[in-house]
Amino acid sequence: LCFAQKDVFQLKDIEKIAPKEKGITSMSVKEILQSLVDDGMVDTDRIGTSNYFWAFPSKALHARKRKLEELESQFAESSQKKEALQKSIEKSKIGREDTAERAALIEELAALRQKKEKLKAEIDKYRECDPEVVEEMRQTNKIAKEAANRWTDNIFSIKSWAKRKFGFEESRIDKSFGIPEDLDYID
Repeated sequence: LCFAQKDVFQLKDIEKIAPKEKGITSMSVKEILQSLVDDGMVDTDRIGTSNYFWAFPSKALHARKRKLEELESQFAESSQKKEALQKSIEKSKIGREDTAERAALIEELAALRQKKEKLKAEIDKYRECDPEVVEEMRQTNKIAKEAANRWTDNIFSIKSWAKRKFGFEESRIDKSFGIPEDLDYID
């Protein structure tokens, strides 16, 4: 519609013309127009209190030319990358011809890798005896012991406070809060 008449329209004008000339129901004109605006096929601008719509063939032609140039550029770039990759493949094939010596070296490499995996598994078996791992475990145990004793101290402090504040017996506090009778510091 805008291309054919090369004019600027308001929404109410398009709603009157579209059903007659293009067979579009007037209820869907606004929706279709908005979709064309969103796709960049129709331009719109607000002037005062009115919205104006237009679409000129030259804009669409320039947009297609730009897109074509962009795609051609991408195609040329991709072709160059493909050529470079083909050359790289050809270059990497040099020295990798299937020979008896190469096959023997590949077998030896596979055997050495398998041996490496076995040795690694054996080392992992004895990992718990590693002095660094043992020392790390000692440090972790020391930190855990200090934390346990700190919480035990906190529990004793709260029990002491509760006895003073509320006059509860220690056995009653232990029973109410599920504190074991033999709770003590870890040595």
